[in-house]
Amino acid sequence: MRFYSLEAFYLLLLLIPVIVFYIYREKNNKTAVRFSNLSDVKKMKPSFAIWARHLLILLKIAGFSLLIVALARPQKGSSFEEITTQGVDIMVAMDISGSMAALDFKPDNRLEVAKRQMIEFIDRRNSDRIGLLIYAARAITLSPLTLDYDLLRQIIANISFDSLDEDGTAIGTAIATAANRLRTSQSPSRIIILLTDGANNRGEISPIMAARAAAELGIRIHTIAIGREGMVPFPMRVRNPFTGAITTEITMIESDVDVETLKIISEISGGSFFRAENSEELQEIYAIIDEMEKSTVESRIFTNYTDRFHLFLIWGFVLLVLEFILRQTRFRRIP
Repeated sequence: MRFYSLEAFYLLLLLIPVIVFYIYREKNNKTAVRFSNLSDVKKMKPSFAIWARHLLILLKIAGFSLLIVALARPQKGSSFEEITTQGVDIMVAMDISGSMAALDFKPDNRLEVAKRQMIEFIDRRNSDRIGLLIYAARAITLSPLTLDYDLLRQIIANISFDSLDEDGTAIGTAIATAANRLRTSQSPSRIIILLTDGANNRGEISPIMAARAAAELGIRIHTIAIGREGMVPFPMRVRNPFTGAITTEITMIESDVDVETLKIISEISGGSFFRAENSEELQEIYAIIDEMEKSTVESRIFTNYTDRFHLFLIWGFVLLVLEFILRQTRFRRIP
């Protein structure tokens, strides 16, 4: 509710002299009727009409007040908001090669930490289409671009080293597959998040060539090198030559992530390179990417106002007419 002409309320000040004059007149009213004996008059109690006569001034003030409110043009508005969202299309390429089982992110391995942080990243998005592919010796798409985040969380939770049957690290193939999924996207912002802990050693597509092709399509690639440098603990499965039983032993292996190639990939495509050597750093990286890749949301509010002065106008006249009728009938003064 709003009032179109607030200046009209200044007219309420004109009612103050009316009220003051009425109070003064009631206090100084000298009208009297002569009686020979006042003993009977003193025994009489004031009737209801004595008090009810003040109703006239109340009706007059209320009536004029309602007319002034009507003059101020009260209006009621109905509004709606039009929201236009331009989301970011994101393809996540997650390395699930055997080296992702390294335990330098204790107590979990690299893959479990990457899955958990990816789910947290999805939780922070609300209007972006996100797709997912995994890769080792080859790349497969687990989910095309979608807004079904619940489905994505379930898919990520079910990823394991058994999701692909052949080991290796085909970074070029992963980039080409992700870029192909984004190729027909109409979104003004298309990105690939490539996560790996190794070097390209499988596939027929060079990571650099794949990055250049993605850049030609206007796709940015953010690369994340996961894992510590140097020797890292790794769970090695060992078969007992005598009993045939398979046990797991922790041994130290060399971490061979190709940082230089990942930097070149991000530079070619206009993306960013990140290095995560623990779970906290990976969490911070996803938070940075989340801030970098914001959706564009535009909103416009439309409000339509309709006048509501009619009711105040009608009741104002009703009260004034009622006051006039009562003044000329029930509360008519004797000259």
